[in-house]
Amino acid sequence: MPNPGVDTTRAASPGPEDSFLPDFCAGKTALAIVLIAELVAITLALAGADTAENFWTDLARLSMLLLWIGLANAAALCVARRFLVGASVAKVTVVSMSLILLVCALISEFTFQLGQYAFPEPNTQSLFPRERGVFIARTLGISAITGALMLRYFYVTQQWRTNVQLEARSRVRALTARIRPHFLFNSMNTIAELTRSNPVMAERAVEDLADLFRATLADSMQKVRLKDELEMARMYQRIEELRLGERLNVIWDVDELPMRALIPGLSIQPLLENAIYHGIERLPDGGTISIEGEFKGDNLSIMISNPVTSDKGGGRKGGNHIALNNIRQRFELAYDGLANVKTSLIDNQFCVYLRFPLVEEQ
Repeated sequence: MPNPGVDTTRAASPGPEDSFLPDFCAGKTALAIVLIAELVAITLALAGADTAENFWTDLARLSMLLLWIGLANAAALCVARRFLVGASVAKVTVVSMSLILLVCALISEFTFQLGQYAFPEPNTQSLFPRERGVFIARTLGISAITGALMLRYFYVTQQWRTNVQLEARSRVRALTARIRPHFLFNSMNTIAELTRSNPVMAERAVEDLADLFRATLADSMQKVRLKDELEMARMYQRIEELRLGERLNVIWDVDELPMRALIPGLSIQPLLENAIYHGIERLPDGGTISIEGEFKGDNLSIMISNPVTSDKGGGRKGGNHIALNNIRQRFELAYDGLANVKTSLIDNQFCVYLRFPLVEEQ
């Protein structure tokens, strides 16, 4: 029967992007738009200026115009993006390009009319255009080329991210299938022995084993509550303690961590498994695994450390690398580069450090 104290239901988490457009409402995207607009302005000013004075004049005019166009397009695409979720690539491209050109035309017309109103005499201004048709056509052309290149970049980036996610998904499926056969066989043998000597403990071990495998069958690319992830690791610990006895000691110091925080599934348990398999099992007298958590600002840190033998290089076999690389890749995808996974080996103590931003369950 399922353990009533464990919630193995995966927390809701968005899947891969349904549209290749980025989130234009995000501050970093708006900053990228500003930088792109300014780079285009500098390029055009350098191409058209024949003197230093003309360069600065052209740069001021182009920067003002392109920043207006860029930020206005970001606002328009921010609103439009929510209506394009699930749409085909062709539809997203056509709608996006249409919005880009429409916004460009409106701002170009507004800029021209503002120049006519503020500087009605041709010889009293140099920042605003005087030829309406040429000005709007050139601005539309530049916007069309820049917009097409940006959309292509967004599409290629989204395809790359999708491929990386699919690769990570296949790896995590291999990882979940890798709760090693010897672990299952050893657990079943231990449970068989307990059924005669301690039926109550045997029943709890069966429940833990069932809950553990049920959790590994879920989609590990989604985020789960930290409370559930830690409980799954504790279930694994309880099962291994039945086999290793006093050789295995695990110290948990995670009281500072917010239990409602979300973390990619199967992040802690594989690291605990590695610490046991590559560390504790190889030591005749066993040892102590330390799991420590820290919460500072908007970031969480978790450290898993275990003793290793001096002649095995920390026991870092291929399986260890598979788990670590998989977790590192999934953290990169889940937190968009704001998380990191590091390791160290000091004085026969192997440590894994997880650091990631706080994302709480809604």
